[in-house]
Amino acid sequence: MMEKTLSRSESAAKRFGPTSRSLPIALLRTREAIMAPIREMLQESGISEQQWRILRVVDEAGEIEQTAIAQGACLQLPSLTRILRSMEADGFISRRNDEADRRRTLVSVTENGRSLIADHQPRNAEIFKRLEAEFGREKLEQLLDLLEDLQKVRF
Repeated sequence: MMEKTLSRSESAAKRFGPTSRSLPIALLRTREAIMAPIREMLQESGISEQQWRILRVVDEAGEIEQTAIAQGACLQLPSLTRILRSMEADGFISRRNDEADRRRTLVSVTENGRSLIADHQPRNAEIFKRLEAEFGREKLEQLLDLLEDLQKVRF
């Protein structure tokens, strides 16, 4: 009885399944597709994706502690600290020590930061209006709900 030897790619596909159906890869591909027009929008003002996420999180929350920003903007705390320094120097955010707990730093969006958000709001709305028109409001809401549920899975 002769066994068929699998090629390297056949062997990998058999062990893992095809990359076209890999959840991590599908999420990355989707992120790249969604982020392309957003990156284009952000290039107009010269801010990074990370800075945009920080501005959005802080603007939504009001004054907020750095750890909560890191969680909300999906950033590691050391990276966040470095980015906040730069954003403070550029006048987009301000930081102050919490009077009740001097170890905590509270961050808020400045007028300059709010102005930047307002400048991008029409283009951002246009991007997501097109996404909603193509994909469908109901499917988009369902996808967001499913992704939220997926985040709760514990490994």
